[in-house]
Amino acid sequence: MNEITRPRREGPAVPESPTAPPQQRRAEMRVRPTAPILPPSNIQGNALLVVISIMAFLACLTLGAVSMVRATASSWESQISREITIQIKPDDGLDMDATLVKARDLALTFVGTRQGTIMDDAATARLLEPWLGAGLDLKELPVPRLVIITIDENNPPDFAAMRDLLRTEVPQAFLDDHRTWVDRLVSMARTTVLIGTGILILVFTAMILTVIFATRGALSGNRHIVEVLHFVGAESSFVATEFQKHFLKISLKGSAAGGILAALLFATASLWQSNSLATPESDQATALFGTFTIGFSGYLGILATMIVIALLTTLTARFTVMRTIDEIDLIRSDPARSDGLPSS
Repeated sequence: MNEITRPRREGPAVPESPTAPPQQRRAEMRVRPTAPILPPSNIQGNALLVVISIMAFLACLTLGAVSMVRATASSWESQISREITIQIKPDDGLDMDATLVKARDLALTFVGTRQGTIMDDAATARLLEPWLGAGLDLKELPVPRLVIITIDENNPPDFAAMRDLLRTEVPQAFLDDHRTWVDRLVSMARTTVLIGTGILILVFTAMILTVIFATRGALSGNRHIVEVLHFVGAESSFVATEFQKHFLKISLKGSAAGGILAALLFATASLWQSNSLATPESDQATALFGTFTIGFSGYLGILATMIVIALLTTLTARFTVMRTIDEIDLIRSDPARSDGLPSS
């Protein structure tokens, strides 16, 4: 007897409970932004920034002062060496005006002379005014008169022949080629530049030593970071590069602050001097220090000083980190040697 297949009886669908929690989606994973290995700013880094700024300012200030003195001395030397003076002494029965013209014409006959200028009574009185006062009557005083001859610096005339000719034609004439003044000025300029260069070398030496010790002091406060990175397997070059980048930023900020401050100081002084010409303050400052213009070479030297400071700081940081890693490896290989090494 065949079994009758009964259709399977399906029950009614059970509705979902309204209180059942909905299917939750998995939250998207977000990568936490990496933080720098070294803290962006700390006490050691801020102190190093201030030290680098001060030393950069002093070094750039000294460099600009040496450049200013050298330029001023060269200007003085050039102004004196391109002129000679013929002095006519007064004498009884001497026609001073005719003698001045004759002496000027004789001097201009030589090759190497460009032009001659006779100083009139007013110009001579202005020269003597600081000593003899105003309102001078030169006809009542035996005051020598001057003829200024401009010469070619690259092709100067024969001063000995000119002196002999003037002595023959105009006995009252005396030729002054300023050779004594030029020699003294050159000697003084060289001495001043040598002194300034010596001071610049001392400042640079102090700057280098200060930057090196300040960088090492800042690195000693971060020695534990070097140890942790080295223990977890970071390569020495990676650790040194990270510290190098960190201290490069600090040195660039500090050297830029000091160098820009020094450049602004020279630019401000030059602007004040150009805007206050013919005033007692400007004249006294010019007489004592010369012009405050350091020129393109001076500003280029300031930029070079900033770069040198940044490189010194960066190289010091790299060498110090590499030496610290070598000390850590030495301690790990022989812990007994840790007594003679600096503590972390």
